[in-house]
Amino acid sequence: MLRSWGLAGFMLACGVVVAVTRDSPQRGGIEFVVFAVLAFLMSPLLFPRSLGAAEARERSAHDGRPVVYWRPGCRYCLRLRIRLGRDARRVYWVDIWSDPAGAAEVRAVTGGDETVPTVVLDGQSFVNPEPGWLRQRLRAGPFPN
Repeated sequence: MLRSWGLAGFMLACGVVVAVTRDSPQRGGIEFVVFAVLAFLMSPLLFPRSLGAAEARERSAHDGRPVVYWRPGCRYCLRLRIRLGRDARRVYWVDIWSDPAGAAEVRAVTGGDETVPTVVLDGQSFVNPEPGWLRQRLRAGPFPN
């Protein structure tokens, strides 16, 4: 859990340090806001609630929704999440930093690396797919909203 929030906490701490060391309170405040936004983007808050790998696999087997393995701070995961928009709720998200089983599944698919986002759909794994491709699959498939 702490690992998932580490980058966000570091960015927030940097923002505080930068803000208090500036001569101008206005500039310090603006820079703090920039760091706070970066902290939000690197935190798990932007993503739907993560499940454990076993629960996500089980749910996916039942309704066919894709499973996306991700980690906080990953710019490709962030890009995928933002580009999916509201469709992100139709995917099961597994934070590999919070779930060792999820990290092991990603390593098995990628040859030992923890390359994310890794999407599992219909029993096939796709490493760092194009967001538009996944969005099309979500909209074309019979996945419930």
